[in-house]
Amino acid sequence: MDQVTGAPFSAADFRARVAAQPLAHAADDYGDHRFNPGHPRLKPAKALRDAAVLIPVVDHGRDATVLLTKRAEKLRNHSGQVAFPGGTIDPTDPSPEAAALRETFEEIGLGQDRVAIIGRMPDYVSGSGYRIAPVLGIVRPDFSLTLNSEEVDAAFEVPLRFLMDPANHGRDSRMWNDLEWVFYEMPYDGQRIWGVTAGIIRTLYERLYT
Repeated sequence: MDQVTGAPFSAADFRARVAAQPLAHAADDYGDHRFNPGHPRLKPAKALRDAAVLIPVVDHGRDATVLLTKRAEKLRNHSGQVAFPGGTIDPTDPSPEAAALRETFEEIGLGQDRVAIIGRMPDYVSGSGYRIAPVLGIVRPDFSLTLNSEEVDAAFEVPLRFLMDPANHGRDSRMWNDLEWVFYEMPYDGQRIWGVTAGIIRTLYERLYT
C-alpha cells in the first residue's frame, strides 16, 4: 500500500480505489436527474437505450491521465462535445465491457490489448434517454491512435489529479423549453468538459475520492 499512499493519483492507486468501492447494484441512482430533480425532460416517451463508455485511465506512473475524445462536428447529435469513447450496446455485444472496448477501437483505434478492465461504475441515466454503463480501464502508455474522422475530431488526455479535484467541478445551466437544465462543467486547456461526461466524472469522484 506504500505505493498507493505515496501516489494518490497514480493508476495503481486508482485500481486500489476501484477494488475497494462498494459493488454497483440496481438500487444505485446516478444520472442527470440528481442535478435536475423533477425536470420534465427526464420523463422520456421511449424506453432508455443501453450504452457503454470506457473511462480510460492512462498509466503514467505517479500522475495518471484520463483519455477523452472530442466528437466530430459533423455528427447530428452532441456534435463537438467532449466525451468518453463509447456508444450504443449492440445485440451482438456479450457485455457492456465488450461494447465499450469495441466502440473505443472503432472510434480511436485503441486496441483491447492496451486496456485492462478493472471494474464498472453504476449505470448513469442521461437526460437524452440513455442508460450508460461506465467501464473502468487502465491503459498502457505509449499507444498510437487512429481517429475515425466520421465520429471523432480529436483525442486528448487530462490529468486524473485535475478531474478528481472538486475545485474544478463548476456548475452551469442552459434553458430547455423555458426551463433551466443544470449540469457540471470542467474546462481544461481550451476544452469544455460538460454535460453527461462531466456528470460521470463527478460520480467517479463521489464514489472513489470522497
